Amino acid sequence: MKCIIGLGNPGKKYEKTRHNIGFMVIDRLSKDLGIKLDSHKFKSDYGAGYVNGERVMLVKPQTFMNLSGEGVRPLIDYYKIDAADILVLYDDLDLPVGKLRLRQKGSGGGHNGIKSLNQHLGTVNYKRIRIGIDRPASGEPIIGYVLAKFPKSDKAIIDKVIEITKDASAAFVIRPFQEVMTEYNGDVNER
Repeated sequence: MKCIIGLGNPGKKYEKTRHNIGFMVIDRLSKDLGIKLDSHKFKSDYGAGYVNGERVMLVKPQTFMNLSGEGVRPLIDYYKIDAADILVLYDDLDLPVGKLRLRQKGSGGGHNGIKSLNQHLGTVNYKRIRIGIDRPASGEPIIGYVLAKFPKSDKAIIDKVIEITKDASAAFVIRPFQEVMTEYNGDVNER
């Protein structure tokens, strides 16, 4: 089974914030693939279904971002999902809005959700899609920036980012990830 995990913070207060772009993509996948997130165990909301005959699970950890691993590890263990079959979607301050970076593995960098996953999973060998949210203006606190909603002026590009990230995630289920990386890495405006 393939597992696609979107990172974010639970609760209405955090919906549609920059830090929740991973949740937004999972919500779009859930809708488009007809996979309801109707299971609520292991500190996660999740659901399973099929993409072109391949079994896939969609996951939104319900811990806060910095504790994402606590909501993922028990689920991965229970369903015996191999790290090579995991794709994690999350925001990245070091990429401009509209840019996607797909990777086979990697460190947490400065992202506490990824650091938590690495620690709890005991590996960095899972696939990921880093979704650019840009850095705040000089002097603006990072925490306030990532917990703020995208400005209305970014709506069109964010809608496109979510759509393309959804497509790349669905492709991960049925195609070699190297091919998916080649096709989807880069600026969504160039698609």
